[in-house]
Amino acid sequence: MDGQTIGLLIVVGLLAGILSGFVGVGGGIIMVPALIWLLGYNQHQAQGTSLAVLMLPVVALAVRNYWKAGLLDWRVVAVIAGAFVAGGYFGSKGALALPAETVKRVFGVVMLFAAIKLIFGK
Repeated sequence: MDGQTIGLLIVVGLLAGILSGFVGVGGGIIMVPALIWLLGYNQHQAQGTSLAVLMLPVVALAVRNYWKAGLLDWRVVAVIAGAFVAGGYFGSKGALALPAETVKRVFGVVMLFAAIKLIFGK
């Protein structure tokens, strides 16, 4: 894994963590599209990696299925998970410092952007 890839993984983890703490989203809405767009993962690889990052205890069996299919890179999971923890802390601090209405609007924009990309993107 080269330095640029590690940098991108840290950005994905931080963004997912910040938005998770800020508006309660992260895995599916942030990590999956980011892994596809930034790192060229296919949908299954991105989904499996996202699940692995959030694995314990909720999605352990789903991650097991992706792992058995050979679709996980545990180094990628470790880097994103570490950055996600830091991002979640700072994202939640940011959300708590703003009015609830502002956070609600940020959440709506994030959801709208993801929906548009999923519907009209490649």
